[in-house]
Amino acid sequence: MGLQFGRLIGVDLAIQFIGWIISVKFRTEKYYDLTGSLTFILLTYLSRNRTHQTLRQKIQSSCVFIWALRLGTFLFYRMLKVGKDSRFDRMRNSPSKLFVVFHKGLWVILTLLPTLYLNQKQVDKPLTKTDYIGWGLWLFGFLFEVIADQQKMTFKNNSNNKGNFINTGLWKYSRHPNYFGEICSWLGLYISSSHMLVGYEKFIGILSPIFVTCLLSFVSGIPILERKAMKLFGNNPAYNTYRNRTPILIPFINFPRI
Repeated sequence: MGLQFGRLIGVDLAIQFIGWIISVKFRTEKYYDLTGSLTFILLTYLSRNRTHQTLRQKIQSSCVFIWALRLGTFLFYRMLKVGKDSRFDRMRNSPSKLFVVFHKGLWVILTLLPTLYLNQKQVDKPLTKTDYIGWGLWLFGFLFEVIADQQKMTFKNNSNNKGNFINTGLWKYSRHPNYFGEICSWLGLYISSSHMLVGYEKFIGILSPIFVTCLLSFVSGIPILERKAMKLFGNNPAYNTYRNRTPILIPFINFPRI
């Protein structure tokens, strides 16, 4: 298992390095999200049992494939349409800064931990309620994320909404419903795999949803978008009302600000 993980990490880092080389050469961030999606798909594929795959492993891997393919193509299409990613404005022409950003291998490995452990199993157990609950939560989160992304894209593509913020659809109940959906998806895949994880695997595997939640809530997702929204709409009374009334992440649960 350790040797297999070592190989997967090597493949992971190699993909990021190639992505970094391409980005530096062409001074573009267009392939950043595609590189991430490709890594999710390839590592999941390589982690599979070559001789025999159980139904549980096939479904689990398919969930990752579907999520990564959808998100990667969506973000790449959005990139081509917009022309750039504002996250890279200060690093697009800096090879050293791009190097740090592109080495996101830790993100992929930690997020995939439950699936990687599951795919290495040589034995199988009958499907249980835990599997169905996990896959059901994954499906709920996946659809929640897809719908939220589509609603925001439709909103932005409407010229009548220029200079306005979205507060309709799922965005009426959460300021970041797409991130809520993504967190639910990875929590679901941990739950569905937990029936097969033993010993330390359970404790290491749960790092996946915890890591995704912390990353989106405190590092690269919500904080960046919240600052951007305040810069754009901070003087808009309607936005401040929306911000005060609408939960930042979990629909219908508005945690008090500290």
